[in-house]
Amino acid sequence: VQLQASGGGSVQAGDSLRLSCTGSGLALSRFVMGWFRQAPGKGREFVAHITKSGEKTVYQSAVKGRFTISRDNAGNTVYLQMNGLKPEDTAVYYCAAALSGGSIATSSVAYGYWGQGTLVTVSS
Repeated sequence: VQLQASGGGSVQAGDSLRLSCTGSGLALSRFVMGWFRQAPGKGREFVAHITKSGEKTVYQSAVKGRFTISRDNAGNTVYLQMNGLKPEDTAVYYCAAALSGGSIATSSVAYGYWGQGTLVTVSS
């Protein structure tokens, strides 16, 4: 059972990136999916999550309007489209899977499965 995050890279401020998260041995349609990030020297923070059906999404205020989380259950993939990137978005981004959602889905404790992380570096 494994989550694989990809799509990170080094970009300039204002650029876009799309992160992908695929599941191996894990049907992602069974899970609320989230993205978290950890900047150098800081703790892991919530970025966004999406319900199992994809009907509802929740975002951290700092990324709302710039980032979009989506999912393709048939393709067993979850995405994080990041537009208007800023230097403060620099972090390792992790995808994670939780069996249930609700308000707790903004907390890392809700998630039982984690990907290995993909590094996003935004320079000014």
